[in-house]
Amino acid sequence: MSKSIKNKEAILAKMGIEKLNSMQNEAELAIESSNEVILLSPTGTGKTLAFLLPLIGKLKAHCNEIQIVIIVPSRELAIQIEQVMREMGTGYKVNAVYGGRTGSKDRIEIKHRPAVLIGTPGRVSDHLVREAFDTSYIKTLVLDEFDKSLEIGFENEMKEILRLLPNIENKILTSATHGVEIPDFVKLKNPITIDYLSEKISKLSIKKVISPDKDKLETLLKLISHLGTSNGIVFCNFKDSIQRVSDFLKHHNVSHGTFYGGMEQTDRERSLIKFRNGTHRILLATDLAARGIDVPELSFIIHYHLPNRSEEFTHRNGRTARMNSNGTAYVIQYEQEQLPEFIDDLPIEKLNQFIAIEPTEWTTLFVSGGRKDKISKGDIAGLFLKQGNLNNSELGVIELKTDCAFVSVKSSTINKLIPVVNNVKLKTKKVRVSVI
Repeated sequence: MSKSIKNKEAILAKMGIEKLNSMQNEAELAIESSNEVILLSPTGTGKTLAFLLPLIGKLKAHCNEIQIVIIVPSRELAIQIEQVMREMGTGYKVNAVYGGRTGSKDRIEIKHRPAVLIGTPGRVSDHLVREAFDTSYIKTLVLDEFDKSLEIGFENEMKEILRLLPNIENKILTSATHGVEIPDFVKLKNPITIDYLSEKISKLSIKKVISPDKDKLETLLKLISHLGTSNGIVFCNFKDSIQRVSDFLKHHNVSHGTFYGGMEQTDRERSLIKFRNGTHRILLATDLAARGIDVPELSFIIHYHLPNRSEEFTHRNGRTARMNSNGTAYVIQYEQEQLPEFIDDLPIEKLNQFIAIEPTEWTTLFVSGGRKDKISKGDIAGLFLKQGNLNNSELGVIELKTDCAFVSVKSSTINKLIPVVNNVKLKTKKVRVSVI
């Protein structure tokens, strides 16, 4: 058995994955045999692992400079890919750079060069212009969700990145959208295209809920109550609308998170963490959450507002019914409102079953120590289970970051837990533990 196969098996075992899906297998073969690959596959099908696995095999262990650059359209996707590669346990350093944090923090992190650099177009372009690192060894460029980067106005930065990386030999482009025109400046010559967009057997149901009032808030509340304890995203078109819906849900004691472009990066990350670990079942979001974020399997999404274009309608719906799972997209329609042409006539969901909206049983705690303090998930679990006297069922998801960690625990344990785990030494650092 070759070393690369052994490494691959070790990575999959570490991530709890029994085998790759057909798209990932085909992508792996294409990336190993061709210098140019276009990978088209729906959201949630595992594109990140599909390109990371074969690319890790191309890294040279003796090289102390950046070898792979991955360009992404959003901070969340940069963080997500960074997390996936760390979970793979390859031994190679990886860093993500993006707007919303100081450039000096980037420079400190990449002073010891990562093998893989992930970043948003603006921030990567800025580092390249400043000649922050040697580009001689960067032979592979990945443009992940490349159409989204172009759509949100990064064309000039993307051109600059291609110009300032003269030694690129391998190019991989990924997208969850059909028919996207690839700009000439990418300079693809003869790419292999892996297209799984038409392969997905959708188990998505799309229904509409009629609102008797133009103001849809009461109907939204009834729909959330009707859906009970399921997880889902409510899509709005504007951050002002999210604030209004959020205020209304708070008034009715519906626990939820928010996610939109105007939020501070820390707040956005914490909203996703709470949504992933079960502290919140509902996330109010703009189209920023339609793709490129790491969230759990969703039972539903709700279009509180409809998007202006069919592509965004598709991407929003793609957050549910992922990877052979069932899911439902609900359109809240004012009874005198006309649906856009890209939406066919939909069956009506009648709201006749209401479940009391109870808060979730989980609370998220912040721990003031992380990876740079040599703290592991196991260390944190040990602190909470042994010193905190929790049982396994009372400890939820642990997310470890560079300088901190987030832990979900049963809300009922908080009062007895925090006094015994706060200001306790973990490895060499005394950590603070608090509710966020």
